[in-house]
Amino acid sequence: MKYEIKKFKDGQVAAKIKEHGNLDIKIRGNSYEDLFSVASIKEAWDSENSENKNLISKLTIFCLIGQRSDRRFNKSESFDLKVICNFINTMNFDKVFILHPHSNICLALINNSEKISHLSFVEKAFNKIGNPILISPDAGAYKSTHSISEFLNADLVASNKVRIDGVPKISIQGDVRNKECLIVDDLADGGRTFKFLAEELKKQGAVKVFLYVTHGQFNYGFEDLKESIDLIYCTNSYRDIDDSFVEQFKIL
Repeated sequence: MKYEIKKFKDGQVAAKIKEHGNLDIKIRGNSYEDLFSVASIKEAWDSENSENKNLISKLTIFCLIGQRSDRRFNKSESFDLKVICNFINTMNFDKVFILHPHSNICLALINNSEKISHLSFVEKAFNKIGNPILISPDAGAYKSTHSISEFLNADLVASNKVRIDGVPKISIQGDVRNKECLIVDDLADGGRTFKFLAEELKKQGAVKVFLYVTHGQFNYGFEDLKESIDLIYCTNSYRDIDDSFVEQFKIL
């Protein structure tokens, strides 16, 4: 099924269906414009196919906007992820796929949703490095990283982070001396916590430290990260990165 999107000077987006059939949209999904474009496409598609029960509509979002705002953090503040998911639900897709969501709250809030696993991408990074120790960066990531370590038959070391006077304090719960390490997590905005974790791993004897995140935002650049991390692996779910410090797995 083919379609086109027009964008007007005032920011309005409009869609036109060019070829009819099942609807299968794949987007980064990390901007409100992405979602409005999808809503326009779906509305145009529905106008032609609302009575045709043999056709199905699918939406794949590779990096869902607002996924870290998965609760109401303070009284009287908006629950941003709920707002976003409610908007997605108004489109009434038959199936919505989300790549490696930050939490299962996304799946609970979006109708007919299903997680796309990031396991194959971690496996690619793992094999390129050559059997590194997997590092879980915090308690929240441990369950997921433990499952990956079992699949890859890899050693796993947990770490924990607390803040003392606003400064992260990292504890490493295992032996990393003379080892290569791969930190595994879902996303990186600035990556400051990964920098501190990599520093601590090297203080404890790690030879090299690599980072894998599915969603690589890195909104503050890489200069600080290069001081302690040897290479970053990520998908291009959020954006394309042109830097030899980052190896991307292309999905879009």
